Amino acid sequence: MSRRAVVALVALVAVVVGGLVAWRLVPPETELSRALSMAPAGTSRVSWTDWEGVRRELGADVDNGSSAEDVDAFMADAFTRDLSAMSALGTSAEVMHEELGLSPATLTWEVLAQAGDGAVEMLGVDEDLSFDDLADRLVALGWTEPDESDGVWVGGPDVLSGVGPGLTPELQHFVLLADRHVVLASDQASYLEQVLEVVAGDADAADALRDLADGLDDPLAAAVYDGAYACERLAMSQSDDDAQAEADQLVTAAGGVHPLTGFAMGLRAGGDVRTVMQVEDADDADDDAEARAQLATGPAPGQGGDFGDRFAVAGARSDGREIILDLRPEDGQYVLSDLTSGPVLFATC
Repeated sequence: MSRRAVVALVALVAVVVGGLVAWRLVPPETELSRALSMAPAGTSRVSWTDWEGVRRELGADVDNGSSAEDVDAFMADAFTRDLSAMSALGTSAEVMHEELGLSPATLTWEVLAQAGDGAVEMLGVDEDLSFDDLADRLVALGWTEPDESDGVWVGGPDVLSGVGPGLTPELQHFVLLADRHVVLASDQASYLEQVLEVVAGDADAADALRDLADGLDDPLAAAVYDGAYACERLAMSQSDDDAQAEADQLVTAAGGVHPLTGFAMGLRAGGDVRTVMQVEDADDADDDAEARAQLATGPAPGQGGDFGDRFAVAGARSDGREIILDLRPEDGQYVLSDLTSGPVLFATC
């Protein structure tokens, strides 16, 4: 082999190795992460459903040619596996499928991002979806077309109710982002304008929640909360005085915990659940991981019984400011939907 060929081969190996190292240091961006790059900075809670992954998990063959009855059966199957709990489209699926030509049977993913001043429903659609067809459907159903292709389609409650029963109010107004294969919807046209500023790079995104969600890897369904919402939503204060007193004793016996600055829980392919809890100081994360793992294996005051009746703790560790618990649900237990609202002792602040 010539010297020039050897040099070229060494250079090629260096590029490949460098690429592998970079991939390990900066893993590929997930669909959830990409979706949260469009959520406004004030977002306090996010609900995620990977509909493409759910269909794969269930072995479902529904598509845009399926009947409303098939879509209903698919949604029922997803519910029994706790895979649709985070979706805002539970009662909307059949009418959406028939009238709009998109639904959980065809969407790639769904995010509901909520803030104090509004909410946006983000829908990932397949590359084969015709945005021209969707636009024609919206016009025929009564939505007012915007002047710009990425502007807000204005509808409202009267337009929505005329489409069919059971549709979530979040579908009152739309934005069609054909270049991103994304449809945005909200019950407030003005809030969609705020989201468009984020999409255009003129306003900040919910980067803190995005970083937190990355710890879930690729969940099929998930909830992601900022610290303030987590400490309210999961608080032991939602239980009675006796349960709160028992919780205080259990936390003290575990060595105490620090307040959360973020919380995420995701249901993964195969059925395991990952919980990511974030604290202010990375120096506290190791002790919190041990304490919260201990709390997750004992009594569940405010809910009744023991957490061990619902799941086994398959792993507990810390990574920087994050405490990560991997949970293995018992058969028939709805861990994601049950433990994303309080009281949840091991997520106490």
